[in-house]
Amino acid sequence: MTLFKNSILLLAFTAAHHAAAEGDAARGEKLYNRCSSCHAIIKDGEVLIKGGITGPNLYGVVGRAAGTENDYLNGSERLPIGMFTDDMIRAGENGLVWTQENIAAYARDPIGFIQDFLNDDTARPNMSVKLKTGAEDIAAYLATFTD
Repeated sequence: MTLFKNSILLLAFTAAHHAAAEGDAARGEKLYNRCSSCHAIIKDGEVLIKGGITGPNLYGVVGRAAGTENDYLNGSERLPIGMFTDDMIRAGENGLVWTQENIAAYARDPIGFIQDFLNDDTARPNMSVKLKTGAEDIAAYLATFTD
């Protein structure tokens, strides 16, 4: 009987963890204001979600190599957007491609995430804000902005 109970608890925990890891895009939309002071969402020069431009454009971030989005088209003029540290560029060059899961992990601890990915305790991204809650939801929301 104990083995059965433990199996049920393990299945329940796994299902809850999996559901939490997926995130809720509707909740993420409500939480996105945490990101908008540094990030805008811009598609082909059209600002979909207003925000700052010190961080990269988050349109199409899911599936994009880290440290590669550094400008956007505004009409016919290319404007700079996002400032990356050499470490973020290096992470992209070393294979870091953004997924919902690693965006959420990064948002929870940007410095630790990059240090772990690069296996370099001195590595630093520009982002230092840690999201204690809602990272999976914001990542799910960002995943809705793709072609």
